[in-house]
Amino acid sequence: MAVATIVGAGLMGSAMAWPLSDNGFEVRLVGTHLDEAAIESCTRNGFHPRLKRTLPPRVRPFRFRDIDQAVTGSDIVVSGVNSSGVHWIAEQLADRVRPGQKVISVTKGLHVDDDGTLRTFPELIAAGFPPAVRAAVPVAAIGGPCIAGELAGRRQSCVVFGCTDAAAARDLARSFATSYYHVWPTGDLLSLEIGVALKNAYVVAVAYGYGMLEKQGGPDEAGASMHNLASAMFAQATCEIGALLARLGGTPAFATALPGAGDLYVTSMGGRTARLGRLLGEGKSYAEARAIMQGETLEAVEIIRAMARLLPHLERKGTARPDEFPLMRMLIALMGEGARGELPLDAFFKGVFSAGA
Repeated sequence: MAVATIVGAGLMGSAMAWPLSDNGFEVRLVGTHLDEAAIESCTRNGFHPRLKRTLPPRVRPFRFRDIDQAVTGSDIVVSGVNSSGVHWIAEQLADRVRPGQKVISVTKGLHVDDDGTLRTFPELIAAGFPPAVRAAVPVAAIGGPCIAGELAGRRQSCVVFGCTDAAAARDLARSFATSYYHVWPTGDLLSLEIGVALKNAYVVAVAYGYGMLEKQGGPDEAGASMHNLASAMFAQATCEIGALLARLGGTPAFATALPGAGDLYVTSMGGRTARLGRLLGEGKSYAEARAIMQGETLEAVEIIRAMARLLPHLERKGTARPDEFPLMRMLIALMGEGARGELPLDAFFKGVFSAGA
């Protein structure tokens, strides 16, 4: 029997147990120090309290102290930690993974070094491996519109698996794909990771309009909402993702496919990132919104801050102008101390329409 180990028993990491189990894998679900309550419940009665579901067959929970046992002999290791745990998971796997294994990360985000070098999370994870292991253990990523609770409910979901080793991406796709979990493999890891990371940031902008609506007291007496504004934000976001992909050596088409528009849509439907956008749209500063959301992991904020570091480097290289990416620049401004956003609507869609100014 093939074996897969999931490190991180949060929502998405744990949800990956369903397609793996349905495909006949023995699944070892390892909790981190943040998952003790979930692992306790899973050990006691097989029930995952956050997903509110009984684990599927062939899933065995492990406490973190038993990670060596859980990783040994696995064919696939799934990194299910959040963005703040990427360096940590690299350290934990560095001395545990072995040639022949494959690693795949569910975490979405980007890292920008002080010199402007952009690195994907799989690159960060692999960088922590010993050279001999790094050359023999491919690290892949998952992107696309997939809510953990829907995946665990075996609802139809479509995603992309990316790896610089295209053969590894295809092998992983075959291991996970089911009648309800549809996987497209790609060797274009850079485009996948840029697309899924940026959409997290732009969700804040889409939700911002609905926060403005709430500030005004909700729909008016005739039921008028803010769908027009949210849709314009959505459209501009896909344009900016495509333009950034082009400037960074990626494939612009990813912006309008599953990693961009698809993932942007589903993440805009709710959750902590959309809540942050609504709070900012209501007129709260980032500091006020962060206090309200104390304890929440906000990957979108880290991505926006990474873009705040990256854009000046692109401008110095001549690959971006200061008047480009107005929506991202609005988001960057919103992260400032006490800042309130101003909608740069008339700066949107420059160069998109042939008769435009």
